[in-house]
This record gives sequence, C-alpha cells and structure tokens, in this order.
Amino acid sequence: MERVQSDATFAQALLDEAATLFLNREPETARLILRDLVNATIGFEQLATLTTKPSKSLHRILSPTGNPSMDNLASIFQAVRQRLQVSLVAHSEAA
Repeated sequence: MERVQSDATFAQALLDEAATLFLNREPETARLILRDLVNATIGFEQLATLTTKPSKSLHRILSPTGNPSMDNLASIFQAVRQRLQVSLVAHSEAA
C-alpha cells in the first residue's frame, strides 16, 4: 500500500496489469490486484460513492471468487484511474 501511495508509476503499472490480466483471461489475479489498488488509493467507501454500488457488493465483486459485470469493472477502473489521474493501457495476447 505504501508503494502505491508514494509511487504513481508503480500504481499505474498495477492498474495496467489488472486490465491486461482481465483481457487475457486471468480474472482471479486481476481482481486481487484491483482490490489492492482500491484499498491503497480510494478505499471501498469512496469507491461505493463513485460507482453508486454498495461497499459490500464491491468487496464481493473484487473477491477471489467475484464475478463482476463489464459495467461494474468499467466503473471500478474509471474510479481508480481518476484517483490516480492516469490513462489506462492494456495489452491483449495475440490469439
């Protein structure tokens, strides 16, 4: 958490990695990275306000067994991206 809070480049790299993992069909790891980013940046209560989703639902969505919809993922990524004031770069593996 300390490194995410003190190193914006590292925080952006984690956000990019989470997006890349989702695109490359590794959602379990992606959710864990995104959960850590939320905890280290905006917290679940502020995320709940920004996404208009209950905090408990967001915790479930980003749990190892969560099953977020694309709308929920987009809202979460947008909120974290805005908090970090960065753009998102994701890379998909070639099929």
